[in-house]
Amino acid sequence: MDMDFYEPCKQGVSEPYIPDALECQRCGLCISSCPTFRLFQTDEETPRGRLRSISKILVDNVPINAEERLHLDNCLQCRACETVCPSRVAYGDLFDKAQAQSKTVPSRLAKLAFCLIENKRWRSRLMPLLTVYLKSGLQNFVRRSGFLKMLRLADAEALVAKPALQALAECYPIHGAIRGRVALFTGCIAEHFDRETLVAAIKLLNAIGFEVQVPPQQGCCGAIHQHNGQSAESLINNNIKTFNALDVDAVLFAASGCGAMLSEYHRHDGEAAQLFQQRLHDLNDFLLKHWPEDLQLKASRLKVAVHEPCSQRNVLKNQQTIYALLQKIPGLNVVALPDNNICCGAGGSYMLTHPDHAAQLKALKQIIIVATLADVVVSSNFGCAVFLNADGGKIEHPLVLLARYLNE
Repeated sequence: MDMDFYEPCKQGVSEPYIPDALECQRCGLCISSCPTFRLFQTDEETPRGRLRSISKILVDNVPINAEERLHLDNCLQCRACETVCPSRVAYGDLFDKAQAQSKTVPSRLAKLAFCLIENKRWRSRLMPLLTVYLKSGLQNFVRRSGFLKMLRLADAEALVAKPALQALAECYPIHGAIRGRVALFTGCIAEHFDRETLVAAIKLLNAIGFEVQVPPQQGCCGAIHQHNGQSAESLINNNIKTFNALDVDAVLFAASGCGAMLSEYHRHDGEAAQLFQQRLHDLNDFLLKHWPEDLQLKASRLKVAVHEPCSQRNVLKNQQTIYALLQKIPGLNVVALPDNNICCGAGGSYMLTHPDHAAQLKALKQIIIVATLADVVVSSNFGCAVFLNADGGKIEHPLVLLARYLNE
């Protein structure tokens, strides 16, 4: 059975078509790929079960009860079900629409988080204070006080690392022949906490002959807002306007989570959104396509396991690029991390909103990581790396590994 995501209703208006549970092919593909089903083993914690709730919201236009809301909110939005579904149900888009239509009022802490994500100036002013908190010994005192647990901030605070305080330069020129100019999307949180990856990206792009521009006007991609039922319209419009104003050959992103959101900006009407889409590329893809034949990297005998983030595997669908790119390092032993089809538990903000569920999934992933006996594990998503590294992991972005083996 092959069903379109949209089918015309009697009034001639397109509405989301959601298959009833009885219409399911019962292939079991979505169920076996669903991380929450793996945890709970109940039909309510499957894509099919959640589609019933989504149908109530979007098609029947009726509110769902507290239990249905609980199961819907338990979804990590990994979209593994979308990848394997023979009926091509656009689950991710349906989920976001249902969240927006539900108009769930966020908590005060969530509102504060949304504000910090939106406001770049506020974030920049907060970073020096955060550095003082980490260096002064105040962190140990606050943790012992129980204050963080009382405010439900313990899980978020445990992920905090030393931020980069100095802004990136607006332009990174190259010395010698220039092949082109590109713009780098830095994201919001990653701009401060994943500076190593951004510096590696600039270093690699310069090495293959591209000048890099980093527009300071850019902001958050909008994923956190959209997936939690908040409007991301202003964030999306700002990024489209900012990057479209640049005279560059491509707009590049390093974090697959941001990239998944950026890649779906084309759903917004207008020529501006289409122009943005045409120039958008994953940095890994761009490097592989434009890698000069004469650029040789230093050799290595390391064993590297590749973690495939859900955003890369299920939305961007370009995970094979990582393996090809890492082969640029002579002698490197590159293997896929087993069970890559199951989410690690990070899920954007899921690791903060559902810490217990996320911890269970992380524990399963960590067992697999240890069993590989890999020297290094690479992941193209900043959120996954932060979450898996919180307990002393050794996950880094593949671009960091590549840059390390550049011949200076």
